[in-house]
Amino acid sequence: MNISIIGTGLIGGSMALKLKQKGMAATIIGIDKNEEHLKEAKALGIIDDYQPFEEGVKSADLIIVAIPVDAARKILPGILDLMNDQQTVMDVGSTKNGIITAIKEHKNRSRYVATHPMWGTENSGPKAAQADAFTGRAAVICNQQESAVDAVALIQKVYDALEMNLLYMNAEDHDIHTAYISHISHITSYALANTVLEKEKEEDTIFQLASSGFSSTVRLAKSHPEMWVPIFRQNKENVLDVLNEHISQLRKFKSALEKENYEFLEELILNANKIRGILK
Repeated sequence: MNISIIGTGLIGGSMALKLKQKGMAATIIGIDKNEEHLKEAKALGIIDDYQPFEEGVKSADLIIVAIPVDAARKILPGILDLMNDQQTVMDVGSTKNGIITAIKEHKNRSRYVATHPMWGTENSGPKAAQADAFTGRAAVICNQQESAVDAVALIQKVYDALEMNLLYMNAEDHDIHTAYISHISHITSYALANTVLEKEKEEDTIFQLASSGFSSTVRLAKSHPEMWVPIFRQNKENVLDVLNEHISQLRKFKSALEKENYEFLEELILNANKIRGILK
Protein backbone atom coordinates (compact mmCIF):
# COMPACT_ATOMS: atom_id res chain seq x y z
CA MET A 1 0.00 0.00 0.00
CA ASN A 2 1.23 3.47 -0.88
CA ILE A 3 0.60 6.04 1.84
CA SER A 4 0.87 9.81 1.57
CA ILE A 5 1.08 11.79 4.79
CA ILE A 6 0.15 15.46 4.71
CA GLY A 7 2.03 16.94 7.65
CA THR A 8 5.29 15.23 8.56
CA GLY A 9 5.52 16.41 12.16
CA LEU A 10 4.82 14.74 15.50
CA ILE A 11 1.61 12.82 14.71
CA GLY A 12 2.14 12.16 11.01
CA GLY A 13 5.77 11.19 11.58
CA SER A 14 4.93 8.86 14.45
CA MET A 15 2.25 7.13 12.38
CA ALA A 16 4.68 6.76 9.46
CA LEU A 17 7.36 5.16 11.62
CA LYS A 18 4.97 2.58 13.09
CA LEU A 19 3.24 1.75 9.81
CA LYS A 20 6.63 1.18 8.16
CA GLN A 21 7.71 -0.95 11.10
CA LYS A 22 4.56 -3.07 10.75
CA GLY A 23 5.02 -3.48 6.99
CA MET A 24 1.76 -1.76 6.08
CA ALA A 25 3.36 0.66 3.65
CA ALA A 26 5.27 -0.16 0.48
CA THR A 27 6.07 3.55 0.17
CA ILE A 28 5.39 6.55 2.38
CA ILE A 29 5.31 9.92 0.64
CA GLY A 30 5.48 13.18 2.57
CA ILE A 31 3.48 16.29 1.65
CA ASP A 32 4.20 19.43 3.65
CA LYS A 33 4.36 23.18 3.10
CA ASN A 34 7.45 23.18 5.31
CA GLU A 35 10.25 21.98 3.03
CA GLU A 36 12.67 21.67 5.94
CA HIS A 37 10.31 19.22 7.61
CA LEU A 38 10.21 17.14 4.43
CA LYS A 39 13.99 17.02 4.16
CA GLU A 40 14.31 16.21 7.85
CA ALA A 41 11.64 13.49 7.69
CA LYS A 42 13.38 11.85 4.73
CA ALA A 43 16.80 12.05 6.42
CA LEU A 44 15.33 10.41 9.53
CA GLY A 45 13.77 7.60 7.49
CA ILE A 46 10.23 8.67 8.39
CA ILE A 47 9.22 9.05 4.73
CA ASP A 48 10.69 7.49 1.59
CA ASP A 49 10.27 10.59 -0.54
CA TYR A 50 8.19 13.74 -0.87
CA GLN A 51 5.99 15.06 -3.65
CA PRO A 52 3.86 18.10 -4.51
CA PHE A 53 0.29 18.08 -3.21
CA GLU A 54 -1.61 16.90 -6.31
CA GLU A 55 0.92 14.24 -7.27
CA GLY A 56 1.18 12.96 -3.72
CA VAL A 57 -2.59 12.63 -3.32
CA LYS A 58 -3.18 10.93 -6.67
CA SER A 59 -0.41 8.36 -6.16
CA ALA A 60 -1.60 7.13 -2.74
CA ASP A 61 -3.93 4.34 -1.68
CA LEU A 62 -4.28 6.04 1.71
CA ILE A 63 -3.89 9.75 2.48
CA ILE A 64 -3.35 10.70 6.13
CA VAL A 65 -4.05 14.35 6.96
CA ALA A 66 -1.98 15.29 10.02
CA ILE A 67 -2.06 19.09 10.07
CA PRO A 68 -3.82 21.68 12.30
CA VAL A 69 -7.61 21.35 12.22
CA ASP A 70 -8.29 24.65 10.43
CA ALA A 71 -5.89 23.66 7.67
CA ALA A 72 -7.41 20.17 7.48
CA ARG A 73 -10.88 21.67 7.12
CA LYS A 74 -9.72 23.82 4.20
CA ILE A 75 -7.68 21.17 2.41
CA LEU A 76 -9.99 18.15 2.61
CA PRO A 77 -12.40 19.20 -0.19
CA GLY A 78 -9.42 19.58 -2.53
CA ILE A 79 -8.10 16.16 -1.55
CA LEU A 80 -11.49 14.54 -2.21
CA ASP A 81 -11.66 16.30 -5.61
CA LEU A 82 -8.51 14.42 -6.67
CA MET A 83 -9.49 10.99 -5.35
CA ASN A 84 -11.04 7.95 -6.99
CA ASP A 85 -13.26 5.32 -5.36
CA GLN A 86 -10.29 3.06 -4.60
CA GLN A 87 -8.57 5.61 -2.37
CA THR A 88 -9.18 6.48 1.28
CA VAL A 89 -8.41 9.64 3.24
CA MET A 90 -8.35 10.01 7.02
CA ASP A 91 -7.56 12.91 9.30
CA VAL A 92 -6.23 12.86 12.86
CA GLY A 93 -7.53 16.18 14.18
CA SER A 94 -8.59 16.89 17.76
CA THR A 95 -11.95 18.32 16.63
CA LYS A 96 -14.27 16.51 14.25
CA ASN A 97 -17.63 18.21 13.72
CA GLY A 98 -16.35 21.23 11.78
CA ILE A 99 -14.20 19.09 9.50
CA ILE A 100 -17.02 16.63 8.80
CA THR A 101 -19.46 19.46 8.09
CA ALA A 102 -17.04 21.01 5.57
CA ILE A 103 -17.19 17.95 3.27
CA LYS A 104 -20.68 16.70 4.11
CA GLU A 105 -22.06 17.15 0.57
CA HIS A 106 -18.93 16.18 -1.36
CA LYS A 107 -19.46 13.46 -3.97
CA ASN A 108 -16.49 11.50 -2.54
CA ARG A 109 -17.54 11.94 1.12
CA SER A 110 -17.67 8.18 1.65
CA ARG A 111 -13.93 7.87 0.96
CA TYR A 112 -13.16 10.00 4.06
CA VAL A 113 -12.92 8.52 7.57
CA ALA A 114 -12.89 10.97 10.49
CA THR A 115 -10.52 9.86 13.25
CA HIS A 116 -8.68 11.09 16.31
CA PRO A 117 -5.77 9.16 17.85
CA MET A 118 -5.71 10.28 21.49
CA TRP A 119 -2.04 11.05 21.90
CA GLY A 120 0.26 14.02 21.59
CA THR A 121 3.05 15.89 23.31
CA GLU A 122 4.13 19.50 23.63
CA ASN A 123 6.85 18.84 21.03
CA SER A 124 6.57 19.22 17.28
CA GLY A 125 8.40 18.46 14.05
CA PRO A 126 9.80 15.23 12.58
CA LYS A 127 12.44 14.86 15.30
CA ALA A 128 9.63 14.51 17.88
CA ALA A 129 8.13 11.47 16.12
CA GLN A 130 8.03 8.21 18.11
CA ALA A 131 7.26 4.80 16.59
CA ASP A 132 5.57 3.39 19.71
CA ALA A 133 3.77 6.56 20.75
CA PHE A 134 0.25 5.22 20.16
CA THR A 135 0.57 1.76 21.75
CA GLY A 136 -2.26 1.02 24.17
CA ARG A 137 -3.96 4.38 23.72
CA ALA A 138 -7.46 5.15 22.44
CA ALA A 139 -8.38 6.19 18.91
CA VAL A 140 -11.82 7.42 17.88
CA ILE A 141 -13.61 6.90 14.58
CA CYS A 142 -16.47 9.37 14.14
CA ASN A 143 -19.64 9.10 12.03
CA GLN A 144 -18.60 5.66 10.82
CA GLN A 145 -21.90 5.18 8.96
CA GLU A 146 -21.08 8.06 6.59
CA SER A 147 -17.92 6.36 5.31
CA ALA A 148 -17.63 3.44 2.89
CA VAL A 149 -17.37 0.02 4.54
CA ASP A 150 -14.02 -0.74 2.86
CA ALA A 151 -12.63 2.66 3.84
CA VAL A 152 -13.51 2.10 7.51
CA ALA A 153 -12.04 -1.41 7.35
CA LEU A 154 -8.75 -0.01 6.08
CA ILE A 155 -8.56 2.57 8.86
CA GLN A 156 -9.34 -0.12 11.41
CA LYS A 157 -6.30 -2.02 10.09
CA VAL A 158 -4.21 1.15 10.38
CA TYR A 159 -5.13 1.63 14.03
CA ASP A 160 -4.62 -2.07 14.71
CA ALA A 161 -1.08 -1.68 13.32
CA LEU A 162 -0.60 1.36 15.56
CA GLU A 163 -1.70 -0.89 18.46
CA MET A 164 -4.50 1.44 19.53
CA ASN A 165 -7.89 0.69 21.09
CA LEU A 166 -10.74 1.83 18.85
CA LEU A 167 -13.83 3.71 20.02
CA TYR A 168 -16.78 4.84 17.88
CA MET A 169 -18.94 7.92 18.43
CA ASN A 170 -20.60 10.75 16.58
CA ALA A 171 -18.67 13.94 15.95
CA GLU A 172 -20.73 16.11 18.30
CA ASP A 173 -20.16 13.78 21.25
CA HIS A 174 -16.46 13.50 20.41
CA ASP A 175 -16.01 17.27 20.48
CA ILE A 176 -17.82 17.56 23.82
CA HIS A 177 -15.71 14.83 25.44
CA THR A 178 -12.40 16.17 24.12
CA ALA A 179 -13.30 19.62 25.45
CA TYR A 180 -13.67 18.02 28.90
CA ILE A 181 -10.56 15.84 28.93
CA SER A 182 -8.09 17.54 26.60
CA HIS A 183 -8.89 21.07 25.53
CA ILE A 184 -9.59 22.43 29.03
CA SER A 185 -6.33 20.87 30.24
CA HIS A 186 -4.40 22.93 27.72
CA ILE A 187 -6.19 26.17 28.59
CA THR A 188 -5.57 25.52 32.30
CA SER A 189 -1.89 24.87 31.63
CA TYR A 190 -1.52 28.04 29.54
CA ALA A 191 -3.29 30.07 32.23
CA LEU A 192 -1.16 28.64 35.04
CA ALA A 193 2.04 29.34 33.11
CA ASN A 194 0.91 32.93 32.49
CA THR A 195 0.01 33.30 36.17
CA VAL A 196 3.45 32.21 37.33
CA LEU A 197 5.23 34.29 34.70
CA GLU A 198 3.22 37.33 35.79
CA LYS A 199 3.76 36.90 39.52
CA GLU A 200 7.27 35.42 39.58
CA LYS A 201 9.64 37.66 37.66
CA GLU A 202 12.80 35.79 38.55
CA GLU A 203 13.24 33.02 35.99
CA ASP A 204 16.05 31.39 37.98
CA THR A 205 13.71 31.01 40.95
CA ILE A 206 11.11 29.25 38.80
CA PHE A 207 13.78 26.89 37.51
CA GLN A 208 15.27 26.17 40.93
CA LEU A 209 12.03 25.68 42.82
CA ALA A 210 9.90 23.99 40.17
CA SER A 211 8.74 20.61 41.46
CA SER A 212 7.82 17.66 39.31
CA GLY A 213 4.17 18.50 40.04
CA PHE A 214 4.51 22.03 38.69
CA SER A 215 6.51 20.87 35.67
CA SER A 216 3.93 18.22 34.74
CA THR A 217 1.04 20.67 35.21
CA VAL A 218 2.54 23.32 32.92
CA ARG A 219 4.02 20.86 30.39
CA LEU A 220 1.07 21.44 28.06
CA ALA A 221 1.78 25.18 28.08
CA LYS A 222 4.75 24.40 25.81
CA SER A 223 2.33 23.32 23.06
CA HIS A 224 2.35 25.50 19.95
CA PRO A 225 -0.42 28.06 19.25
CA GLU A 226 -0.58 27.15 15.53
CA MET A 227 -2.08 23.85 16.59
CA TRP A 228 -4.18 24.89 19.58
CA VAL A 229 -5.76 28.18 18.49
CA PRO A 230 -7.54 26.36 15.60
CA ILE A 231 -8.73 23.64 18.00
CA PHE A 232 -10.17 26.20 20.42
CA ARG A 233 -11.75 28.08 17.49
CA GLN A 234 -13.44 24.99 16.01
CA ASN A 235 -14.63 23.71 19.38
CA LYS A 236 -15.38 27.12 20.90
CA GLU A 237 -18.84 26.43 22.34
CA ASN A 238 -17.84 23.22 24.09
CA VAL A 239 -14.61 24.76 25.39
CA LEU A 240 -16.50 27.77 26.75
CA ASP A 241 -18.97 25.47 28.48
CA VAL A 242 -16.29 23.52 30.32
CA LEU A 243 -14.24 26.68 30.94
CA ASN A 244 -17.19 28.28 32.71
CA GLU A 245 -17.47 25.24 34.97
CA HIS A 246 -13.73 25.34 35.64
CA ILE A 247 -13.91 29.00 36.62
CA SER A 248 -16.82 28.14 38.94
CA GLN A 249 -14.69 25.47 40.63
CA LEU A 250 -11.79 27.90 41.06
CA ARG A 251 -14.16 30.37 42.69
CA LYS A 252 -15.18 27.72 45.22
CA PHE A 253 -11.54 27.23 46.24
CA LYS A 254 -11.05 31.01 46.40
CA SER A 255 -14.18 31.46 48.53
CA ALA A 256 -13.16 28.67 50.93
CA LEU A 257 -9.78 30.32 51.52
CA GLU A 258 -11.17 33.85 51.83
CA LYS A 259 -13.74 32.75 54.41
CA GLU A 260 -11.26 30.41 56.13
CA ASN A 261 -13.75 27.63 55.58
CA TYR A 262 -11.26 24.77 55.69
CA GLU A 263 -13.95 22.13 56.07
CA PHE A 264 -15.36 23.17 52.70
CA LEU A 265 -11.83 23.22 51.28
CA GLU A 266 -11.37 19.65 52.46
CA GLU A 267 -14.70 18.67 50.88
CA LEU A 268 -13.57 20.11 47.55
CA ILE A 269 -10.30 18.17 47.68
CA LEU A 270 -12.00 14.93 48.76
CA ASN A 271 -14.48 15.27 45.92
CA ALA A 272 -11.59 15.77 43.49
CA ASN A 273 -9.93 12.64 44.87
CA LYS A 274 -12.74 10.60 43.29
CA ILE A 275 -10.80 10.89 40.03
CA ARG A 276 -8.51 8.19 41.43
CA GLY A 277 -11.24 5.64 40.84
CA ILE A 278 -11.42 6.62 37.17
CA LEU A 279 -7.75 7.27 36.36
CA LYS A 280 -5.84 4.51 38.10
